[in-house]
Amino acid sequence: MLVLLLATLVAPSLAHAHVGVSETSGFLHGMGHPLSGVDHICAMIAVGLWAAQLGGRSVWAIPSTLIMVMALGGILGMMGLNVPFVETGIVASVLILGVLIAASVRLPLAAGMAIVGLFAIFHGQAHGAGMPETALGTAYAAGFLMATALLSASGIGLGMAIQNLATPRIIRFAGIAIVLCGGYLFLS
Repeated sequence: MLVLLLATLVAPSLAHAHVGVSETSGFLHGMGHPLSGVDHICAMIAVGLWAAQLGGRSVWAIPSTLIMVMALGGILGMMGLNVPFVETGIVASVLILGVLIAASVRLPLAAGMAIVGLFAIFHGQAHGAGMPETALGTAYAAGFLMATALLSASGIGLGMAIQNLATPRIIRFAGIAIVLCGGYLFLS
């Protein structure tokens, strides 16, 4: 007890809850935002899984579309511009991407990019609107875009590993799991 009292006297910041525990704005906060919600995690990984399932140019074009259009949506959110039905669009993205993977839907590249781009507007707006007022916009945006890229890359890696090491049908089970997550989000 005496040690704790002395430590509190020597370092007053130890007496305050959550002081210095983590960054409250900037890059790390932006990176943490997509990682703090199952909706964003499922959607970003699903984009990578679907891109890997489609193969070819989709492997880079679809995730690139996600990141570029998400940046645009983030700017809208940072500017305080509301996109209608953001939460519905986010839940729909999880459900629809899961169905596309589970049903092994193959669309033309432009259609796949358009679908992912539409969903990216919703996710980007939510991330941009969630930016703390004290955050540096560019650092925060770089953080949430980096987390998005890492989650999508994880989906691509997982999708390619599944297709190379197991039967490609296994990736469809991942789609079903994503649909179940979307169903949970829809009901909650």
